[in-house]
Amino acid sequence: MIYLCGSLRNPEIPVIANHLRSITDEEIFDDWFAAGPEADDSWRDYERARGHSLAQALRGHAARHVFDFDTTHLNRSLMVVLVLPAGRSGHLELGYAMGLVKTTGVLLAGEPDRYDVMYQFADHVWETPEEMYNSIVTTDPVYANGAYTCKRCGAVNAIGEICDCI
Repeated sequence: MIYLCGSLRNPEIPVIANHLRSITDEEIFDDWFAAGPEADDSWRDYERARGHSLAQALRGHAARHVFDFDTTHLNRSLMVVLVLPAGRSGHLELGYAMGLVKTTGVLLAGEPDRYDVMYQFADHVWETPEEMYNSIVTTDPVYANGAYTCKRCGAVNAIGEICDCI
């Protein structure tokens, strides 16, 4: 499964996801986008109206459910792609995926307003969606023969299976 992360305000997320679905049999996860562009702002405003700080809001049921939803799908993914522009959440998700030794990529999708050397942590950095599509479909060995090789321990696991070393 390929998990796309990025901004709720980036209308290209479903476009990219739909194109990936048309060229690969892999499940593409972008369901988080359904919350809409104002989801984080609405949650913040609701919690402030209740008199809650961010730290208090993070302990609430709504935050816990959204976090568990995203984390469940990040855990079951084999590849995580950060689509720019993206905010803190997308970058944290990419870092989390790197910590789990998943295959990762950053789609620049145009000239970024700021350069950042830390994108070199990712396995792939693509300048265009087309470059990413070609890389995923034709060159990434993670999906070969219904199995993948864990980058951490070298074990061969079935697609969708989390390696025992994690």
